[in-house]
Amino acid sequence: MLSIILPAKNEAAALAELLPRLRQAQPAAEIIVVDDGSTDDTARLCAEHGVKRARQAYSMGNGAAIKRGAREAGGDILVFMDADGQHDPLLIDRLLARLGEGYDMVVGARDWSGQAGVGRGLANTLYNWLASRMTGFDVKDLTSGFRAVRADRFREFLHLLPNGFSYPTTCTMAFFRSAYAVAYEPIPVHKRVGTNSHIRPLKDGIRFLLIIFKIATLYSPLKLFAPASVLFFVLGLGNYAYTFVTAHRLTNMSVLLFSASVIVFLIGLISEQITSLTYRRDG
Repeated sequence: MLSIILPAKNEAAALAELLPRLRQAQPAAEIIVVDDGSTDDTARLCAEHGVKRARQAYSMGNGAAIKRGAREAGGDILVFMDADGQHDPLLIDRLLARLGEGYDMVVGARDWSGQAGVGRGLANTLYNWLASRMTGFDVKDLTSGFRAVRADRFREFLHLLPNGFSYPTTCTMAFFRSAYAVAYEPIPVHKRVGTNSHIRPLKDGIRFLLIIFKIATLYSPLKLFAPASVLFFVLGLGNYAYTFVTAHRLTNMSVLLFSASVIVFLIGLISEQITSLTYRRDG
């Protein structure tokens, strides 16, 4: 069974067009609109089109809506897509076809024309590059909200997902960390319906970057801590060489930098063990 989950906050204008197209494209699918505290006609539209509506008592964020939808879905395959009209329901079959090739998650990857402005495009390019370096895989679209996953795999990581934006970041990194197969399917993206974007470029851009480093520590902490440790050691060695030549002594700053190098490396080792325990599955 297929379940399609759409997190929505005041997206009635887009849902009026999207829901009938979605029902036509996937007539047998369970469609769940997670109403994240909307104040528009979302409830009426869901009732008119025979769509299940999961109501949040108040706005908890995009990630919280995704988690609510995943818990209530009855399908063994979950498709997540934005409710703002950017994703074409006809493309769902392409994701499902790739999923049938043996993948655990297939992500709809946007090209440059699908980015919401130059700033967002540059930011997403940076995120993709950082995630690729951390995971060792070619991450083509870290933040895409259009993806198909196997429900049992996805639910393993619900406790890791943030309640706000960037659940795709956490989900993608977690799948790679657990050696679940991830594929990217190129998709076109339409312009969103309406202007009620819930993304704040500066604040959410910084938040995305912080989450990448947070997930890096969950994915492979030593890839973050080891370079930092080496940097402190090199700085300490350089400072010692300079003071030895000029003053013929070992300074407190050199000792501090050497100590920081050892401490950071040990923290990385401990974090690596914690990460292993986080992803350990009993049975």
